[in-house]
Amino acid sequence: MTSLALALFYLAPAFMLIVSATWIGFAATAPWQPDVPRRDPDRPAVDAVAFLVALPVAATLLARLACRVQRNRLDNVFGIVETSPPDPLAAHTPLLRAWRFLFGRDAWSAVVYSTVAGAHGLLAAGAVVLLVVCGGATAAGALVGIVFVLAQGAPGDLVGPLVLVVVGPLCALVGLRLAPFVVATEVLLHRMLLFEAPEVRIRRRLVHVQDSRLRMVDAAESERRRIERDLHDGAQQRLLALSMTLTRARSRVGTDPETVLELITEAQRESREVMDELRQVARGLHPRVLTDHGLGAALPVAAGRAPVPVRVDVELGERPSPRAEGVAYYVACEALTNIAKHAGAARVTVAAERIPRPARRGGDLLRLTVTDDGAGGADPEAGTGLYGLWDRVDAVDGTLTVHSPSGEGTVLTADIPWEA
Repeated sequence: MTSLALALFYLAPAFMLIVSATWIGFAATAPWQPDVPRRDPDRPAVDAVAFLVALPVAATLLARLACRVQRNRLDNVFGIVETSPPDPLAAHTPLLRAWRFLFGRDAWSAVVYSTVAGAHGLLAAGAVVLLVVCGGATAAGALVGIVFVLAQGAPGDLVGPLVLVVVGPLCALVGLRLAPFVVATEVLLHRMLLFEAPEVRIRRRLVHVQDSRLRMVDAAESERRRIERDLHDGAQQRLLALSMTLTRARSRVGTDPETVLELITEAQRESREVMDELRQVARGLHPRVLTDHGLGAALPVAAGRAPVPVRVDVELGERPSPRAEGVAYYVACEALTNIAKHAGAARVTVAAERIPRPARRGGDLLRLTVTDDGAGGADPEAGTGLYGLWDRVDAVDGTLTVHSPSGEGTVLTADIPWEA
């Protein structure tokens, strides 16, 4: 069984930590042990690095790898997928992120799970394999013994082999019957140790939805005010000027036909400018080209309005759902706006592609990636609009991740369900 084959691999992190703890115990009691031989002066420092740093780090990394292997196994066999979404805007300081990865709560949960899974595989799966193999081997050996006894002409010695012929298959049958229970307990351990309790997951999801809803309300109010400001400062002023021009033309209809003609020409020009400004406002909401031709045509148009050179790479094959297209377009436009305001980038790449995924895991994804070579260090608390993007993507059960180390540019990735 796979569990038995991987048992030693799963137990390796626990063994490493036991070795590290044993060394710490010996090192702590060394001053009170006069019989301990003196070591090389540089040896304690080397041992301290090896046992206090290297072994725990290797143990947590190996435990995380073991958990990933186990998740992939259970996903491929049973379709068990972890549904709790990661926090895409978690602290992005490299040192803090590395510390949390190596010694955070998830790392030690992985160590506990790998230890329990390894012990379970070694004991439970080992017992099943032992029953099946030994039972089968016992039955086969008993049959050979019966043949040998009959060949020797001593039928009185058949009692022992006949008993083994019955007991061996029974043991193998018991092992086969226990195998499903071993698998069931393995899945149960996986759910208990790696998954949050349902009530905790629901509570966290509720808090997340409440926070997201408040941010979306604030974002909608901010967007409404922006549209109101654009209309007031642009189209409304143009319409007021147009009305005044027409009023002037009307007052001169019977007295100065040439001036009336000039005023009407000016009114036509002003009306065209009003239409252009209204189109700009409407384009910011949902451009016509996106509705008619999809992301493949809309993203280059949005990139053309950016003040920095933008390379667009769209490989979709067919169009996703209109909602998915709208979210992806909004994320791309907002990301380009943030880059122009905050990043100081010289080059930007916008890529959209279709990511195949099994139906049991939610179906295909529309992945939008925006990469720039700017200053990096994107901070969601600094008013860069990242929370608004996260809420917009999360509203359709998508995920948004931002990798933005200071001085190394920013990579923003939005995974949106294809049929959102």
